This record gives sequence, C-alpha cells and structure tokens, in this order.
Amino acid sequence: MVLNETAFRKYLSKRKVDPEQAQTFLNCLEELQKVQKTDNIDSLPKGTILQYTEHLVKVNPDAVLDTLRALYNYGYFIKNYDYVAEVLDIHEGYNAMDNLFDRVAEQFGETVRDEIFTDIQLPPLGVDPEPKCEVTKIVMKRLEETLGEDKTIELLAPCLHGHDVEPKAREDFLKLKDIDAFLEFKHQTVVDRFRQHMKNGTLEYAQYVDEDVVAYVENTPTISPGIREGDKIISTKIPYHIKAMLDAKDPHMKRYYVCYCPWVRGAIRNGTEDEISSNFCHCSAGFTKQYWDIVFNQPVKVQPIETALTGALHCKFAIEIPKKYQKKDAANR
Repeated sequence: MVLNETAFRKYLSKRKVDPEQAQTFLNCLEELQKVQKTDNIDSLPKGTILQYTEHLVKVNPDAVLDTLRALYNYGYFIKNYDYVAEVLDIHEGYNAMDNLFDRVAEQFGETVRDEIFTDIQLPPLGVDPEPKCEVTKIVMKRLEETLGEDKTIELLAPCLHGHDVEPKAREDFLKLKDIDAFLEFKHQTVVDRFRQHMKNGTLEYAQYVDEDVVAYVENTPTISPGIREGDKIISTKIPYHIKAMLDAKDPHMKRYYVCYCPWVRGAIRNGTEDEISSNFCHCSAGFTKQYWDIVFNQPVKVQPIETALTGALHCKFAIEIPKKYQKKDAANR
C-alpha cells in the first residue's frame, strides 16, 4: 500500500504533532521507501528497521531519532504493532550511558570522567542494542574501582533516564487515605489496562497481551505498584516481554525477557551477566523511586532486592514508606 500522506497527516494532527514535525516524519518515511526501493513500507520484514537505522548511523546519524519517531507513529497509524515494538527495542534507554558520562563529569570532574570512559566509544542511537552490555561491563568496573561502590550507587540512584510519572498517583493516594487500598486499586488498574490491550489487540509498551499475560499480571500482586510489608512496599516491575518470558525454556532467556535495560540484556542472553556489577540496577530502582517520590510528595529510599541481572525471574525493589505514612490512615494527615 502506497503511503497515504493526507490520512497520516490527519492522524498526526490528532496526536498533536505540529505540521513541521509531521513533514519531517513524512520525509523520513519517504527516504525509507527510497532506500528499500518500494512504495509499500507497511509490512517490512522483522529486523528491517534496525538494518535501516544502522545504515542511517553511518550516512545520516542526525536523522535516526526522527526516523524512529516517524516509524513509531506510522506503526500505530497502520496498526502494525510489530513496528512499534521494534522501534521501542532500539530506542529503549538509548541515552542512559550518555547521561552517565555527563553525570560523572558534573559530580567528579572531566578528568575522572575521561579516565573512566577512556578508549570507549558510546554506541549511538540506532545500532543493535545487544552489544551495549560490553560498555556497561567496563564502565561499571572502572566506576567502582575509581569511586567505590557507595559513590557509584549515588551516581546511578537518580536513574539515568526519566519517564512520565502518572499524574493522578498522588491524587488517588490522598483520595483513598489508605496505603493498602491504594496499592490494591492501582494493581487492579494495571490488570484492567492489560485486559483492554488484549481486547483491542494493542501493545502494553513493547509487548503483545494475551490471556496468559493478563493472568500473570493479575496473579502477581507485587506488580505495579506493589504490596505493603511492614514499613516497606515490595514492588516488582512488569517484565519487558511477559509472553516470551513465560514461553522460554532456557533460564537465561527467561531473565532476558524480564529485563528492560539494553545496557544489560545482551549479557543475560549470552550468559556473561556476572561481568556486570549488580549495582547497575540502582538505575532501575531510581526509575521506581520517581513514582513514589510523587506519591508521597517527598524523596523516598528504594533498594533493589533481586533482579534479572542477579539471577531472579523478576526485578524486585523495596520502597521505604515515610514514617508519617506508615499508618493506614496517614494519607489523610
């Protein structure tokens, strides 16, 4: 099918994409058509997007991000969610190591940064994410040798990439006036969201949803946002690809499908995860922390308990409940 420019523009307009950005997206898709020598880019074979972005990294790296955004929107437009999933695989956490590079310089100076990152070329957006773990192995080893574990954790704990925190989380917490009720309500909200994805045939982030996936989420009460145990909330992240994790027989592959992080996943797949310090998962703890900082309206402590990197079939974290919220009715104070 030839790209329907008029309909795609209307779709982008509904998504509040400005006309200039929409034109950029169309230019990216037209360039893809030209390189692929086809008028029909609606059903490109799996892996084609990665091959194309790796091509762009060599010839026009500045176009990679816009191209991925164009394909992400186009995938939703034509309801080819394989495109969306492939784009997210390439894009996920792409700037984390660049942010760490900058953060080391900000906190410890450029000399220390240059020592830690010497002879390392940071992989650009658009390349195969699998080999990125080789950079993580070296950087984490050097950080801990140079700064020590505590300062390395402090660097990672704020998370190396942000995300949009659910705006109603604090509001719902205050309305329910009970931590356990809030946790139960939010968990059910996630289950309902997964059920809706199954009904509509749409994606939950980068994964397809079927009955097995819904059942896994529903029967794992620690999933999003967690359960209370004393003065802590125990929370497990939604696995990156639940269905693939459930179907996989090899333990390494099960953990590979649990993990979101492109700077780690390749090592889990090839069995070299022991070469990456488990302290790297404090970045993921920081991702969880962002949510609870909003809910409690103050900074909270979040610690990794076990993760796919440490050999678990889930990524589990402990969130310390602030003292004034430890009683059930404390949200009303």
